[in-house]
Amino acid sequence: MFMKIIRTATIGMSLDIFCRGLLRELSEEGHDIVALSSPDSDLHSLGEREGVRTIGVEMARQISPWSDLRSLWKLWRVFRRERPDMVHSMTPKAGLLSMIAARLAGVPLRVHTFTGLVWPTERGLKRLILQTTDRLTCLCATHIIPEGQGVMHDLQREITHKPMRVLGYGNVRGVDMEYYQPRNIEQPGNADSIDNLEHLENLAPLNHPVFLFVGRILPDKGVRELVEAFLRLRRGTLLLVGPTEQALPLPENERIIQVGMQADVRPWMEMADVLVLPSYREGFPNVVLEAGAMELPCIVTDINGSREIVVEGETGLIVPARSADHLLQAMQWMADHPEERRAMGRKARPHIAKHWEQSYVRQCLKDYYVDLCTLQPHVT
Repeated sequence: MFMKIIRTATIGMSLDIFCRGLLRELSEEGHDIVALSSPDSDLHSLGEREGVRTIGVEMARQISPWSDLRSLWKLWRVFRRERPDMVHSMTPKAGLLSMIAARLAGVPLRVHTFTGLVWPTERGLKRLILQTTDRLTCLCATHIIPEGQGVMHDLQREITHKPMRVLGYGNVRGVDMEYYQPRNIEQPGNADSIDNLEHLENLAPLNHPVFLFVGRILPDKGVRELVEAFLRLRRGTLLLVGPTEQALPLPENERIIQVGMQADVRPWMEMADVLVLPSYREGFPNVVLEAGAMELPCIVTDINGSREIVVEGETGLIVPARSADHLLQAMQWMADHPEERRAMGRKARPHIAKHWEQSYVRQCLKDYYVDLCTLQPHVT
């Protein structure tokens, strides 16, 4: 059975990250695939690389009533013209607008993937608004895919009683185990990155272990608690990889190395001894999967996604969120037990391969599409 499927996200980067390679595979298997997002360079390059048609519809990432109404109208017109069998959305704004427009346009299969939830860590009016938009998205969708068990439980408890299914073991992207493997990783091409890497190589023997954080440098990612715990540890090196999106002053310390956004995080994982992700909320963090594939043990917080990946005491350690004290205890244990932490890393890679290898994750989605086809007799 073949379908015409429009995959939507608010910006092209999201489709590029989560659907890299998948859209081409679906197209080569006979499906008519269209990628839709705000018109940007990422959407254009994705279309060329994946060999699929693209449609640009401007969508604001933040709440913007008049802009959102214009986007809704344009999406409705696109769906009426294209007449897809399925609209499959991801990211909050694209999910809300795409599901409403697809329902108004009479699209038979309306699927939304929740890759994470923002409202659990919010309070007051903002929490109510975010919950209301998620309820409206679920109301207009015919099928809901939560990225993990934790996300599903939160949706069932607070948002909707509609049936939903976690595909496979969770996660919507999977890990390319050939790409993410330890040793023999080339240095990054950027000169500043090479200087930072060489600086880290000089520091590392003196300040073991190397703790690595990969992600946006934000308070919600637990960076404040991480830095506080690290400074109290008084040993090791802390490597921060990722963009700073809010004013978050960090202390100047030669043992803290901040290298900004990196297109390829593997050289930095190769230099590290432990990945630390002390986030307050996640959907299903790919960086923990990638680190495990690189044989890095992980320290994560007890939140959705992270606790579904790390096996406590086997592939890493799980600590309460928002607690510098518990982070310090876990980092101290990793520093004091080098053989045990390396054994954790060796166990992590086969654990990731068994549950989240990329071809398996993609096949779970393809099988799900086949199941949906059987619900629509007109799909050929």
